[in-house]
Amino acid sequence: MNKLHHVLLTAVLASGAMGAAAQTLKPGLWEINNKMSSSSGEMEKTMAEAQKQIASMPPDQRKMVADMMAKQGVGMGAGGAVMAKVCMTREMVEHNEVATQQGDCRQTSSPRTGNTQKFSFVCTRPPSRGEGQVTFVSPEAYTLKMMFNSTATGKPEKMKMDATGKFLSSDCGTVKPLALPKK
Repeated sequence: MNKLHHVLLTAVLASGAMGAAAQTLKPGLWEINNKMSSSSGEMEKTMAEAQKQIASMPPDQRKMVADMMAKQGVGMGAGGAVMAKVCMTREMVEHNEVATQQGDCRQTSSPRTGNTQKFSFVCTRPPSRGEGQVTFVSPEAYTLKMMFNSTATGKPEKMKMDATGKFLSSDCGTVKPLALPKK
């Protein structure tokens, strides 16, 4: 489960590590769905093994793991997809930022052109760096494509991520806002 935790954390951090001209996005609860792939295939093997281990657990243990992940706003989907719920405050939206969950990240963003914006980031915890592009579909949806270098299973890894963000509610409920990234 430790490998799974690192892979999930990397996915959540990566999806949040983008700078965005978020003035058109709504503040509130968002669902971020990430689909990641690695150059070596090791991350996919780790995710498949974790899903297999969870599936083989007795129902009460499987529920306990799912509940533990849900409390942190994270879930696993088919084919290694990771879902995270994120609370974006009005301050985050006004500062044109999408939050990171944990870690020490610095990011830069290019000016928005039409409905797209390019960005890059460097994080020290977990160590990663990358760049990508976000496309704003509407105030309640965006898509993201990103390439980054990180460590998935103890080895340096090139990864690709496709993500979608979907607005769920103006009320974040029990999901706490995440820390704003450093400039």
